[in-house]
Amino acid sequence: MSVIDAQFAELQTRCPPASLTRLGSGAYLITVPDYELPAGWSRPKTTIKFIAPPGYPMAKPDCFWADQDLRVGGSPGIPQSCGHNPIPEVGTPQLWFSWHVATWNPNVDTLLTYFRVIERRLFEVR
Repeated sequence: MSVIDAQFAELQTRCPPASLTRLGSGAYLITVPDYELPAGWSRPKTTIKFIAPPGYPMAKPDCFWADQDLRVGGSPGIPQSCGHNPIPEVGTPQLWFSWHVATWNPNVDTLLTYFRVIERRLFEVR
C-alpha cells in the first residue's frame, strides 16, 4: 500500500464519504462531501476539496476549496482570505481558502493532519 493510500484510509476513519482522485500531474484531489459546518456559516454543510501535490508527503498540501456559495452567516461577502478560483487540473471554480499550514513534517504529518488544519479554519467563522 502506498503512503497516499494508507493516509487516505486514515482520513476515511474521520470522513467515511471522502474520495481520492489521481490527477494527471501525479497530484491527488481529496474530496470530503457533506462536511458539517459549525454555526455561523450560511449553510449547514459544504464539500471540502484539497490537493496532495506531486511529491507528497515531502511537498505539503496548501489551501483548500469549499462550495462556491459558502458565506459567513447572512453576509453577501466572501469570507476572509478567500476568493473564487478553479481547482488546479479540475477547473471547477470553487470558494478558495488561501490557508496554509505553518509547519509540516513529512515523517509525522498526514492527510488527516492537514484536514484538521482545514477544520480549525472553518471553526473560525470569519
